[in-house]
Amino acid sequence: MPYIIPAVQSVIAQQWPVTEILVVDDGSDDDSAEQVEQSCPGVRVLRQPNAGAAAARNLGIEETTGEWIAFLDADDIWLPGKLRAQFDLLRAQPAARMAYGAWRVWSSGALAPDADAIRDALIDTDPQRWKGPSGWIYGALLLDCEVWTSTVVAHRSLFEEVGRFDTTLPIGEDYDFWLRASRITPILRVSRPLALYRMHSSNITGSAPAQNWHALVVSRAVERWGYSCDHGSRARPRDVRRTLATSWCDYAAAHLAIGNRGTARRAAVAAVRQDPRQLRAWHLLGKVLLSRVTPTQRSPNGAG
Repeated sequence: MPYIIPAVQSVIAQQWPVTEILVVDDGSDDDSAEQVEQSCPGVRVLRQPNAGAAAARNLGIEETTGEWIAFLDADDIWLPGKLRAQFDLLRAQPAARMAYGAWRVWSSGALAPDADAIRDALIDTDPQRWKGPSGWIYGALLLDCEVWTSTVVAHRSLFEEVGRFDTTLPIGEDYDFWLRASRITPILRVSRPLALYRMHSSNITGSAPAQNWHALVVSRAVERWGYSCDHGSRARPRDVRRTLATSWCDYAAAHLAIGNRGTARRAAVAAVRQDPRQLRAWHLLGKVLLSRVTPTQRSPNGAG
Protein backbone atom coordinates (compact mmCIF):
# COMPACT_ATOMS: atom_id res chain seq x y z
CA MET A 1 0.00 0.00 0.00
CA PRO A 2 1.94 3.07 -1.23
CA TYR A 3 -0.36 5.50 0.58
CA ILE A 4 0.16 4.41 4.19
CA ILE A 5 3.03 6.80 4.95
CA PRO A 6 1.14 9.96 3.81
CA ALA A 7 -1.87 8.78 5.83
CA VAL A 8 0.21 8.41 9.01
CA GLN A 9 1.98 11.70 8.39
CA SER A 10 -1.39 13.47 8.11
CA VAL A 11 -2.15 12.27 11.65
CA ILE A 12 1.23 13.33 13.00
CA ALA A 13 0.72 16.80 11.49
CA GLN A 14 -2.53 17.47 13.36
CA GLN A 15 -2.77 20.66 15.41
CA TRP A 16 -4.38 18.73 18.27
CA PRO A 17 -2.07 16.49 20.30
CA VAL A 18 -2.21 12.82 19.34
CA THR A 19 -1.09 10.60 22.22
CA GLU A 20 -0.55 7.40 20.26
CA ILE A 21 -0.84 6.11 16.69
CA LEU A 22 -1.53 2.45 15.98
CA VAL A 23 -1.34 0.90 12.52
CA VAL A 24 -3.04 -2.48 12.12
CA ASP A 25 -1.54 -4.69 9.42
CA ASP A 26 -4.46 -6.92 8.43
CA GLY A 27 -2.44 -9.65 6.73
CA SER A 28 -0.99 -7.42 4.01
CA ASP A 29 1.19 -9.05 1.36
CA ASP A 30 3.51 -6.07 0.85
CA ASP A 31 6.01 -4.19 3.01
CA SER A 32 3.60 -1.52 4.26
CA ALA A 33 4.13 -2.39 7.92
CA GLU A 34 7.90 -2.30 7.52
CA GLN A 35 7.65 1.09 5.78
CA VAL A 36 5.78 2.51 8.74
CA GLU A 37 8.25 1.11 11.25
CA GLN A 38 11.19 2.55 9.33
CA SER A 39 9.70 5.94 8.42
CA CYS A 40 7.48 6.76 11.39
CA PRO A 41 9.26 6.13 14.69
CA GLY A 42 6.90 6.10 17.62
CA VAL A 43 4.06 4.58 15.61
CA ARG A 44 3.06 1.16 16.92
CA VAL A 45 2.39 -1.53 14.32
CA LEU A 46 0.06 -4.42 15.14
CA ARG A 47 -0.07 -7.50 12.90
CA GLN A 48 -2.82 -10.04 12.44
CA PRO A 49 -3.76 -12.61 9.75
CA ASN A 50 -6.22 -11.13 7.28
CA ALA A 51 -9.56 -10.96 9.06
CA GLY A 52 -11.25 -7.90 7.57
CA ALA A 53 -11.86 -4.29 8.48
CA ALA A 54 -14.03 -4.96 11.53
CA ALA A 55 -11.47 -7.24 13.17
CA ALA A 56 -8.64 -4.81 12.36
CA ARG A 57 -10.47 -1.89 13.96
CA ASN A 58 -11.43 -3.99 16.96
CA LEU A 59 -7.80 -4.93 17.52
CA GLY A 60 -6.82 -1.26 17.41
CA ILE A 61 -9.54 -0.42 19.94
CA GLU A 62 -8.36 -3.18 22.27
CA GLU A 63 -4.72 -2.14 22.10
CA THR A 64 -5.04 1.63 22.34
CA THR A 65 -5.06 3.30 25.73
CA GLY A 66 -6.61 6.65 24.83
CA GLU A 67 -9.91 8.01 26.07
CA TRP A 68 -10.85 9.08 22.54
CA ILE A 69 -10.35 6.87 19.48
CA ALA A 70 -10.16 8.07 15.86
CA PHE A 71 -9.99 6.05 12.66
CA LEU A 72 -8.18 6.57 9.37
CA ASP A 73 -8.05 4.10 6.50
CA ALA A 74 -4.62 3.52 5.02
CA ASP A 75 -5.23 5.37 1.75
CA ASP A 76 -7.02 8.45 3.11
CA ILE A 77 -5.79 11.78 4.44
CA TRP A 78 -6.64 14.06 7.35
CA LEU A 79 -6.26 17.76 6.61
CA PRO A 80 -4.74 20.23 9.09
CA GLY A 81 -7.14 21.18 11.88
CA LYS A 82 -9.33 18.10 11.57
CA LEU A 83 -9.03 16.94 15.16
CA ARG A 84 -9.05 20.44 16.62
CA ALA A 85 -12.34 21.27 14.88
CA GLN A 86 -13.94 18.08 16.20
CA PHE A 87 -12.76 18.48 19.78
CA ASP A 88 -13.83 22.13 19.81
CA LEU A 89 -17.30 20.89 18.88
CA LEU A 90 -17.24 18.08 21.44
CA ARG A 91 -16.13 20.40 24.24
CA ALA A 92 -18.99 22.74 23.41
CA GLN A 93 -21.48 19.84 23.66
CA PRO A 94 -20.10 17.54 26.37
CA ALA A 95 -23.05 15.14 26.22
CA ALA A 96 -21.86 13.96 22.81
CA ARG A 97 -19.45 11.03 22.64
CA MET A 98 -18.86 10.92 18.90
CA ALA A 99 -18.09 13.33 16.08
CA TYR A 100 -17.55 13.01 12.34
CA GLY A 101 -17.05 15.46 9.53
CA ALA A 102 -17.44 16.36 5.90
CA TRP A 103 -14.89 15.15 3.39
CA ARG A 104 -13.84 15.60 -0.20
CA VAL A 105 -13.18 12.96 -2.85
CA TRP A 106 -9.59 13.26 -4.05
CA SER A 107 -8.68 11.58 -7.33
CA SER A 108 -5.12 12.82 -7.75
CA GLY A 109 -2.42 10.25 -8.47
CA ALA A 110 -0.04 11.97 -6.06
CA LEU A 111 0.96 10.14 -2.91
CA ALA A 112 0.09 13.14 -0.75
CA PRO A 113 -1.85 16.37 -1.39
CA ASP A 114 0.29 19.36 -2.27
CA ALA A 115 -0.12 22.79 -0.72
CA ASP A 116 -2.63 23.87 -3.39
CA ALA A 117 -4.88 20.85 -2.81
CA ILE A 118 -4.83 21.42 0.95
CA ARG A 119 -5.54 25.14 0.54
CA ASP A 120 -8.46 24.49 -1.84
CA ALA A 121 -10.01 22.05 0.62
CA LEU A 122 -9.55 24.30 3.64
CA ILE A 123 -11.12 27.35 2.00
CA ASP A 124 -14.09 25.30 0.70
CA THR A 125 -16.32 26.04 3.68
CA ASP A 126 -19.75 26.61 2.09
CA PRO A 127 -22.06 25.61 4.97
CA GLN A 128 -24.87 24.55 2.65
CA ARG A 129 -22.68 22.32 0.54
CA TRP A 130 -21.20 20.52 3.53
CA LYS A 131 -24.25 20.50 5.75
CA GLY A 132 -25.27 17.13 7.17
CA PRO A 133 -27.14 15.58 10.09
CA SER A 134 -25.82 16.41 13.54
CA GLY A 135 -27.06 15.54 17.01
CA TRP A 136 -29.47 12.66 17.51
CA ILE A 137 -29.23 11.25 13.98
CA TYR A 138 -30.63 7.71 14.21
CA GLY A 139 -33.51 8.59 11.89
CA ALA A 140 -31.21 10.20 9.33
CA LEU A 141 -28.89 7.19 9.40
CA LEU A 142 -31.75 4.86 8.51
CA LEU A 143 -31.98 6.75 5.23
CA ASP A 144 -28.28 7.00 4.43
CA CYS A 145 -24.91 6.17 5.95
CA GLU A 146 -23.89 9.79 6.33
CA VAL A 147 -20.87 8.99 8.51
CA TRP A 148 -17.51 8.15 6.91
CA THR A 149 -15.17 6.10 9.07
CA SER A 150 -12.01 8.09 8.32
CA THR A 151 -13.58 11.18 9.88
CA VAL A 152 -14.84 9.59 13.12
CA VAL A 153 -13.71 10.36 16.66
CA ALA A 154 -15.47 8.32 19.36
CA HIS A 155 -15.20 8.05 23.13
CA ARG A 156 -13.97 4.70 24.41
CA SER A 157 -17.11 4.27 26.54
CA LEU A 158 -19.19 3.89 23.38
CA PHE A 159 -17.42 0.67 22.48
CA GLU A 160 -17.90 -0.65 25.99
CA GLU A 161 -21.61 0.17 25.93
CA VAL A 162 -22.76 -0.88 22.45
CA GLY A 163 -19.99 -3.32 21.52
CA ARG A 164 -17.31 -3.38 18.85
CA PHE A 165 -17.54 -3.60 15.08
CA ASP A 166 -19.46 -6.68 13.94
CA THR A 167 -16.95 -9.11 12.38
CA THR A 168 -19.76 -11.03 10.65
CA LEU A 169 -20.24 -8.06 8.33
CA PRO A 170 -17.54 -7.87 5.64
CA ILE A 171 -19.22 -4.69 4.36
CA GLY A 172 -21.30 -2.25 6.38
CA GLU A 173 -19.70 -3.03 9.74
CA ASP A 174 -19.10 0.69 10.25
CA TYR A 175 -22.69 1.61 9.30
CA ASP A 176 -23.96 -0.97 11.79
CA PHE A 177 -21.87 0.58 14.57
CA TRP A 178 -22.98 4.16 13.80
CA LEU A 179 -26.61 3.05 14.05
CA ARG A 180 -26.00 1.44 17.43
CA ALA A 181 -24.08 4.46 18.69
CA SER A 182 -26.75 6.89 17.47
CA ARG A 183 -29.22 5.35 19.91
CA ILE A 184 -27.23 6.46 22.97
CA THR A 185 -25.30 9.60 22.02
CA PRO A 186 -25.59 12.68 19.88
CA ILE A 187 -23.24 12.39 16.88
CA LEU A 188 -21.87 15.79 15.93
CA ARG A 189 -20.82 16.84 12.45
CA VAL A 190 -18.09 19.31 11.51
CA SER A 191 -19.44 20.86 8.33
CA ARG A 192 -16.04 21.48 6.80
CA PRO A 193 -14.20 19.04 4.52
CA LEU A 194 -11.21 18.22 6.70
CA ALA A 195 -10.44 14.78 5.25
CA LEU A 196 -9.76 13.43 1.76
CA TYR A 197 -11.19 10.19 0.43
CA ARG A 198 -8.60 8.96 -2.04
CA MET A 199 -10.16 7.64 -5.23
CA HIS A 200 -7.89 5.21 -7.05
CA SER A 201 -8.13 2.04 -9.11
CA SER A 202 -7.81 -0.28 -6.11
CA ASN A 203 -11.00 0.98 -4.44
CA ILE A 204 -13.07 0.92 -7.62
CA THR A 205 -14.56 -2.48 -8.38
CA GLY A 206 -16.96 -3.78 -10.96
CA SER A 207 -17.92 -6.85 -8.92
CA ALA A 208 -21.25 -7.31 -7.18
CA PRO A 209 -21.39 -8.13 -3.45
CA ALA A 210 -22.58 -11.58 -2.46
CA GLN A 211 -25.24 -10.04 -0.22
CA ASN A 212 -27.06 -6.73 0.03
CA TRP A 213 -25.24 -5.64 3.16
CA HIS A 214 -26.78 -2.15 3.18
CA ALA A 215 -30.30 -3.56 3.27
CA LEU A 216 -29.29 -6.12 5.88
CA VAL A 217 -27.87 -3.49 8.24
CA VAL A 218 -30.85 -1.14 7.92
CA SER A 219 -33.47 -3.89 8.11
CA ARG A 220 -31.79 -5.33 11.19
CA ALA A 221 -31.86 -1.92 12.90
CA VAL A 222 -35.55 -1.40 12.08
CA GLU A 223 -36.45 -4.88 13.35
CA ARG A 224 -34.61 -4.22 16.60
CA TRP A 225 -35.50 -0.59 17.32
CA GLY A 226 -38.10 0.60 14.84
CA TYR A 227 -37.99 3.96 13.10
CA SER A 228 -37.24 6.25 16.04
CA CYS A 229 -35.16 6.60 19.18
CA ASP A 230 -36.06 7.92 22.61
CA HIS A 231 -34.51 11.32 21.90
CA GLY A 232 -36.86 12.37 19.11
CA SER A 233 -34.91 11.27 16.03
CA ARG A 234 -37.31 9.57 13.64
CA ALA A 235 -37.52 8.45 10.02
CA ARG A 236 -40.80 8.02 8.20
CA PRO A 237 -41.40 4.32 7.46
CA ARG A 238 -42.22 5.03 3.81
CA ASP A 239 -38.92 6.88 3.41
CA VAL A 240 -37.01 3.93 4.85
CA ARG A 241 -38.87 1.54 2.55
CA ARG A 242 -38.00 3.77 -0.40
CA THR A 243 -34.36 3.73 0.67
CA LEU A 244 -34.39 -0.06 0.96
CA ALA A 245 -36.03 -0.37 -2.44
CA THR A 246 -33.29 1.78 -3.97
CA SER A 247 -30.68 -0.40 -2.30
CA TRP A 248 -32.26 -3.53 -3.73
CA CYS A 249 -32.43 -1.88 -7.17
CA ASP A 250 -28.72 -1.09 -7.05
CA TYR A 251 -28.01 -4.65 -5.98
CA ALA A 252 -30.19 -6.07 -8.76
CA ALA A 253 -28.53 -3.87 -11.38
CA ALA A 254 -25.04 -4.90 -10.24
CA HIS A 255 -25.87 -8.60 -10.53
CA LEU A 256 -27.73 -8.21 -13.81
CA ALA A 257 -24.65 -6.50 -15.26
CA ILE A 258 -22.51 -9.57 -14.59
CA GLY A 259 -25.13 -12.07 -15.70
CA ASN A 260 -26.44 -13.28 -12.32
CA ARG A 261 -30.07 -13.26 -13.42
CA GLY A 262 -31.42 -15.31 -10.53
CA THR A 263 -29.94 -13.01 -7.91
CA ALA A 264 -30.98 -9.95 -9.93
CA ARG A 265 -34.57 -11.22 -10.18
CA ARG A 266 -34.83 -11.89 -6.44
CA ALA A 267 -33.38 -8.46 -5.68
CA ALA A 268 -35.78 -6.74 -8.08
CA VAL A 269 -38.70 -8.53 -6.45
CA ALA A 270 -37.46 -7.38 -3.04
CA ALA A 271 -37.32 -3.81 -4.35
CA VAL A 272 -40.91 -4.00 -5.64
CA ARG A 273 -42.09 -5.38 -2.31
CA GLN A 274 -40.41 -2.57 -0.38
CA ASP A 275 -41.81 0.18 -2.59
CA PRO A 276 -44.27 -0.83 -5.35
CA ARG A 277 -44.36 2.79 -6.54
CA GLN A 278 -40.69 2.82 -7.51
CA LEU A 279 -40.65 2.60 -11.30
CA ARG A 280 -37.00 1.63 -11.44
CA ALA A 281 -37.77 -1.54 -9.50
CA TRP A 282 -40.41 -2.59 -12.04
CA HIS A 283 -38.10 -1.65 -14.90
CA LEU A 284 -35.33 -3.85 -13.51
CA LEU A 285 -37.70 -6.72 -12.87
CA GLY A 286 -38.94 -6.50 -16.46
CA LYS A 287 -35.38 -6.31 -17.75
CA VAL A 288 -34.41 -9.44 -15.81
CA LEU A 289 -37.41 -11.38 -17.07
CA LEU A 290 -36.84 -10.29 -20.66
CA SER A 291 -33.18 -11.28 -20.44
CA ARG A 292 -34.29 -14.88 -19.94
CA VAL A 293 -36.06 -14.92 -23.30
CA THR A 294 -33.73 -16.12 -26.05
CA PRO A 295 -34.74 -14.99 -29.55
CA THR A 296 -35.62 -17.87 -31.89
CA GLN A 297 -32.75 -18.45 -34.29
CA ARG A 298 -33.75 -18.14 -37.91
CA SER A 299 -32.57 -20.41 -40.70
CA PRO A 300 -30.60 -18.88 -43.58
CA ASN A 301 -33.71 -18.79 -45.77
CA GLY A 302 -35.57 -16.72 -43.21
CA ALA A 303 -37.87 -19.45 -41.97
CA GLY A 304 -38.39 -19.65 -38.25
